[in-house]
This record gives sequence, structure tokens and C-alpha cells, in this order.
Amino acid sequence: MSRGRGDGDLKKRLVTWIVVIAIICGCLYIYSRNSGTSALEYGSKSLRKLGSSYLGGEDDGDGASNKPGEDLQDDVMLKSIPVCDDRHSELIPCLDRNLIYQTRLKLDLSLMEHYERHCPVPERRFNCLIPPPPGYKVPIKWPKSRDVVWKANIPHTHLASEKSDQNWMVVKGDKIEFPGGGTHFHYGADKYIAAIANMLNFSNDILNNEGRLRTVLDVGCGVASFGGYMLASDMIAMSLAPNDVHQNQIQFALERGIPAYLGVLGTKRLPYPSRSFELAHCSRCRIDWLQRNGILLLELDRLLRPGGYFAYSSPEAYAQDEEDLRIWKEMSALVERMCWKIAVKRNQTVIWVKPLTNDCYMEREPGTQPPLCKSDDDPDAVWDVPMKACITPYTDQQHKAKGSGLAPWPARLTTPPPRLADFGYSAEMFEKDTEVWQHRVENYWNLLSPKIQSDTLRNLMDMKANLGSFAAALKSKDVWVMNVVPEDGPNTLKIIYDRGLIGSAHNWCESFSTYPRTYDLLHAWTVFSDIEKKDCGAEDLLIEMDRILRPTGFIIIRDKPSVVEFVKKHLSALHWEAVATGDAEQDTEQGEDEVVFIIQKKMWLTSTSFSVTE
Repeated sequence: MSRGRGDGDLKKRLVTWIVVIAIICGCLYIYSRNSGTSALEYGSKSLRKLGSSYLGGEDDGDGASNKPGEDLQDDVMLKSIPVCDDRHSELIPCLDRNLIYQTRLKLDLSLMEHYERHCPVPERRFNCLIPPPPGYKVPIKWPKSRDVVWKANIPHTHLASEKSDQNWMVVKGDKIEFPGGGTHFHYGADKYIAAIANMLNFSNDILNNEGRLRTVLDVGCGVASFGGYMLASDMIAMSLAPNDVHQNQIQFALERGIPAYLGVLGTKRLPYPSRSFELAHCSRCRIDWLQRNGILLLELDRLLRPGGYFAYSSPEAYAQDEEDLRIWKEMSALVERMCWKIAVKRNQTVIWVKPLTNDCYMEREPGTQPPLCKSDDDPDAVWDVPMKACITPYTDQQHKAKGSGLAPWPARLTTPPPRLADFGYSAEMFEKDTEVWQHRVENYWNLLSPKIQSDTLRNLMDMKANLGSFAAALKSKDVWVMNVVPEDGPNTLKIIYDRGLIGSAHNWCESFSTYPRTYDLLHAWTVFSDIEKKDCGAEDLLIEMDRILRPTGFIIIRDKPSVVEFVKKHLSALHWEAVATGDAEQDTEQGEDEVVFIIQKKMWLTSTSFSVTE
């Protein structure tokens, strides 16, 4: 009898526990539904159904990520996409130092590997919209933005105190002002730029040398005042700095409306083709140029055009203590073996010039280091390619031409460059492409005109730039364009640089090397159609575009009608709204109709971030 009663009591207790567990699970489910949109999610099954995993993840078997040509369900609109925690308002997925710490990647800090791109695996990718910081405002317009930005948009003032004696930036009330100073040029970048031009005996102390100098690489650029003030000389700089202890310097640069890119001279080639820049600049950039047999200087050599300059302002160029003298002696010997010559040395700055031909390389003693690169090395292969400690010689055409053969700016924008022949393109094809995109951009601006003023747009990105004719058509506008060339397509980026424009190689299955909210307009010409052919999701690309785009910014999609219909189903979930739709001309190479669809990103709120318009 006692045993029977015990069995009954046990069953009652078991039933009670099952009921309690069911109630707890129900409560947790309700809570997760209510709080999920403000939480940071990692690779969950539900979110992967919504948008696969952030930029490139695959589904886990319950359903594939939607492609642009596929309907979610006929006429079904996505209601919401989760919002990341507010602490991730500055997330750069492939340059996330927290990811490096969490995954314990074995990186060589002395080689700056921790500042290079390390993209998360699918299980650690984010599937949420990046919120603006508290108090975010529509950015101040160019050209005023060169000198002042809203503090709320980049709430980091440590550089103002750390660099207070160098005039980098000054906090004044709800704004941050930029006096134009730098570590080496406390009294202003404009005076420093004029001094460099004077050193080189350029006419009227103008650094562009009557259009012969146009593209510049500024290494370790700080908040990019050098590049910002250079624009007045009709030059454009790719201002480069890593996401390091001064982690917000590139964010400040882009908020100011100055071209900039997150990158580092580490172990991989920079994502720019060979012979892209007329001038490289380093002002107290704290780079060890002698490491690894001078591999970092050799990367600059790869990027400089024939007869290009390297302006170097650093204690090694003038200091007289033992260590600086040693570095200067070794650096001088290295660049001499690289066939660079001192163009001028004055006060605290030295400017070297690269040779125009291969003659000096051929005259070096056998076994001289660094060696010439092997003939099978492609100097324009840059995406995830290790740097090489060798000198890139000129092609026969460049050697014979004794230079790059480029027209001065602005004529070079529309003059067919010599490297067109590398792709089998004729001058007529180049001119036709320029003409077609001039017409297309005029049509874009007609569609945008009800929504924009002359100063509404500043930072633009062409996500598939081809020959750069979209950017060329915007020459009369007060904008600049980051021209992106897919890393697996024709490497036309060198044509873009030869036109006097700037850009970067990229793989759109990964996040771009920029901060959130840094571009006013994204142009996506058949980018989604290209994504269809790759092993990554179109929704992931939409989320990345939202990360890059500023609130109230615009997207121009030019693609197949099925792509546009796909994007329309995501508008509400992304807090985007349709602005205009138009039929594209029958001039596509694919022989397929294209549709132009223009979108605007709304200001949207979280519990702690709110918008205040000017």
C-alpha cells in the first residue's frame, strides 16, 4: 500500500513540474517576442529566415535566403527587422576589435594584423539595423562641415584633449570644430600644403602643378584636414587610417565630408591598383618603414605613378639624436636602392621622387635588394593579397612613354587613358560610356529634384563603378564619389584612378570598411543581380547598405524589375520609403530591361536614440 501511494505522489509531482516548466517557457517566449527588436542577435534560426546571416551567411536547412528574383510570398511585406543594441551604433563588422578578442584570433600585433579586415563567420554575424547614437542630427552641410560637425553624431572628444596642442579639433558646446591643424602642421593644413608646393617650385605655390598632380594617398591621416584642405587645389586624397587607439578619426573625416577609408599598412596590399597616386604623404604617421626589408615603402612604390612623390614629415628627416640619425641613414639607403631620389629637403620635410622609367632598375648591381617583382606578379591584384617585398617595374609602354601618359586635370576625366588597352577597350567605347552615364545621371537628378537641394548630398558611393562614368558625370556637383569595383570582376579601378577619381576594390558579400552613417547616396547598378550569382543573401546586402547610409540619405537602384519588386517588400522593415521609379533606357549590355528605383532612408528611433533636425 505504501508503495502505491508513493508512486501516485511521484506522478503528481511530475505533472506539477511539467506544468511549471510549460508556463516558464511560455513566459520566455512572450518576453523574447517583445524584447527581440532591441536586442543583438547572433545567427539565430528565426533571423536567418528573415534575412539570412549578416552579409553572406547561409540558412541552416529550414529555408534558403531569398534572392532578388524570388518572391518572399506573393505581396507579403516584411514587418520588422531587429535593431541592434545602442552600444553597437558604430559597428564595423569586418573591423570589429571585440570580435578579435572573443574569437581569440592569433594575430601579430607588430605587423598591424589586428587592424586589418577580419570578417565574422556566419554564426557571429549581425542581423540587425544599426541605430543612430542619442541626439543624432542631420549632418551639417558641405562646405561648412569641413570645419564643424555635431558632437552628438560622433560623441567622442578624447582626440580634442589628446591633441589639444596640435589644433586637430576643439569642442565648443554642441559642436566640434576643426581648426585645420595636424601633428606636424599646428598652424593649418593650408599653409603646410602651400609650403610643399613651394618646395617643389610649383607655380603660385599651388600643389596640383597645373593639373599634373591630382590623386593623393595620405597615410595616417588623423581627422583628414590635409585631404580636406587639398580639395581647394583641385586635388583629391584618399585619407587612410586604421581603426586604432584614435579609432574615430576616419569617422570624423567622413562626417566632415572629406574622402576617407579605414585601412592600414600591415600585411595585405591596400585595395588600390598599381600606379594610382601622384603623391603619397606621411606626416608623423608613426610607421616603421624599415621593417620586413622595407615592405611598406615598397607598397607605396607600387601605388605611386612614374615620377610620383612621397612627402615625408617626421623627426627622422631632421632630428640629430642617435636613433633618428640611424633611421634616416638606413631609410636613405633603402630608397636609393629603390631608385628614388631626393627632390627637395627643407626643415622638417623631405620629398622623394620615383623614377620615370626602368633604366635605374636595370642598372643596379646583381643581387641588389629589394629585388624586382617576378614577371608573373600582378601588381593590380589587391583583394586579400599579401604585400610583397619587391619593386614593381613599369610595363614596356610606360617605360617608353617615360610617365603615365595622362592628361592634366580636368581634361583627364574625359580623355581615354592609355591603360584602357589592358581591357581591350577602344577610345570610342570609353567616350560612349561617358556619354551614356551623363544622360543617366541627369535623369537621376530629375527624379531626385523634389527631395534635394544643391547641398543635400556630399559623400556618394558607386557600388559597381565600372569605368567611373557615374562619378565623372557629377563633376559639376559639389560631391565626391567612392568608386567601388567588385574584386571578382574586371579590375577597372585603375581606369578610374587614371581619370583622376578615387575608389576601392570590394566584395559585397562582406561589409565595407567604413563607419555606419557615412554616405549620403548609394548607387547600385546591377549589384543585386550580381549577388544572385554568389553564395550570399540579398537581404544581407540591404542591411549593409542601411548601415552605410545616413538617415535621410538616398539609394538609387538600377536593376531588373524583379530586383526592384524584391526591394519594395523590404522597405517598411528597413524604415525606407520609395521616392521615384522610372524605366531605364534600352541601352544595357545584358539586353534586359532595367528599372530605376530611388529610395530615401527615414529617421527612426530607439528607446535611447532620437532625431533632431537642423
